[in-house]
Amino acid sequence: MFNKFEKVSEVIVDKNPYWEYIVEDYVLPNKKIAKYYYVHTLGSIMIIPMLEDNRFILTKQYRYLNKRESLEFPGGGVKKGFTIEESALNELIEETGYKAGEIKKIGHFNPCNGLTDEICNVFIASNLEKFKQKLDESEEISVCIFSYDEIIDNIKSGTIWDGMTLASWSLFTYCSI
Repeated sequence: MFNKFEKVSEVIVDKNPYWEYIVEDYVLPNKKIAKYYYVHTLGSIMIIPMLEDNRFILTKQYRYLNKRESLEFPGGGVKKGFTIEESALNELIEETGYKAGEIKKIGHFNPCNGLTDEICNVFIASNLEKFKQKLDESEEISVCIFSYDEIIDNIKSGTIWDGMTLASWSLFTYCSI
């Protein structure tokens, strides 16, 4: 027989350019077979762009599922054939129009470990130079600039409610100092 939590089978139910929907049969501790549904990705990145005057760049965009605008750090999925660093640099210029002279990884996390195997890598971007946004056709993003205290105020008021932004800010606040 199989060992507990051992994968018995896997089926890709559907996929798109960003992730795969997978169903696995696996062995429970009581030796019964169960199904586990999850999303598989190549990972993601979040970038905390910091200007020379210690202000931060965030993006504002409408989030379809929640039917409201969201203030977020720029980020996105790791693209096939790109490193996490290359993905971070590309997302930064795409979403904000800023090019980073330097990026530094400050940590990583799983945004929802019961639903996805995704690992989000968080970077601080500095030595920024302004260029032009290169948005995807599905994106309508405005760039916002906030001080540290303004970000805290927006978190307290619930204006910043995106979980990946909150987790990234936590890593920045507690792990990068």
